[in-house]
Amino acid sequence: MTFAAAMLLAMAIDVALGWPNALFGRIGHPVTWLGRLIAALDGVLNRAAAPGWQRRVLGVLAALLTIGLSGGLAWGVQSLLPPGWARTLLIGVLAWPLIAVRSMYQHVEAVAKPLSQGDLDAARHAVSMIVGRDPSQLDSAGVARAATESLAENTGDGIVAPLVWGVVAGLPGLAAYKAINTLDSMIGHRTPRHEAFGWASARIDDVANWVPARLTGLIFALASSAPRAALRCMRRDARHHRSPNAGWPEAAMAGALGVRLSGPRIYGDRIAREPWVNAGAPDPTPADLTRALALYRRAMFGIAVLLAAIAWGLEW
Repeated sequence: MTFAAAMLLAMAIDVALGWPNALFGRIGHPVTWLGRLIAALDGVLNRAAAPGWQRRVLGVLAALLTIGLSGGLAWGVQSLLPPGWARTLLIGVLAWPLIAVRSMYQHVEAVAKPLSQGDLDAARHAVSMIVGRDPSQLDSAGVARAATESLAENTGDGIVAPLVWGVVAGLPGLAAYKAINTLDSMIGHRTPRHEAFGWASARIDDVANWVPARLTGLIFALASSAPRAALRCMRRDARHHRSPNAGWPEAAMAGALGVRLSGPRIYGDRIAREPWVNAGAPDPTPADLTRALALYRRAMFGIAVLLAAIAWGLEW
């Protein structure tokens, strides 16, 4: 059987179960294991007194160690698995915690429900769990915009990219990608501490997400009720985004819903004056966030169909 079948199984298990709290309490989660490793390397190698070039070199070392260890361990486990259906089933089970279909939906739904009921404080608290900007400064439209952007961007790097690398390279590809993505989320920032040390992690993440981000935008467009508008917005505005990758799914989502996304936002005491995606369209409303979740569900169904078609086609 193909890796595509294993990824489809992993996706199905995650949709059905998520990552149960009881299991998290007992063993944690693979991403938290990666987080501890990255934090340890950051603490040991990233010395504030070191010159910038040295911190950059050590950041490259930290990234390679994390990615190599993750991918290498996964390769070792995969090489020990029995052939045939059993191998596909076991790869699917082992890949399950690294596919975040259910948790993504739940986190955004936790914003959409109170927002639609007019409970702005609860919606602000929920959105603070998934975005880095200051939620206390957000009105209803700002909360809806932040949650919609997070849904679009994280569908790419939390679901589509892991599945793509899992289909391409099996469990080692999936594990290596999650290491790359976790490195970027933890140290790939332009802050005084991480601008040099996290440089390699950010660049590697950009490369690893180049194809998945564009594929995510295409999937959103095709799953929407306005595919032409979504594709047009993606072609026009994706490259204007601050990120070389996040703009593609965000622009597709903005065009599909007929709303504007990105734009200025507040991080702590700093205002980031980002360009609008789909400028001229209205701000998203609570109802638009609900529509975004419906589009997400259709996109996930489309991905499942695509994985099944790949698995069936390669099998025959």
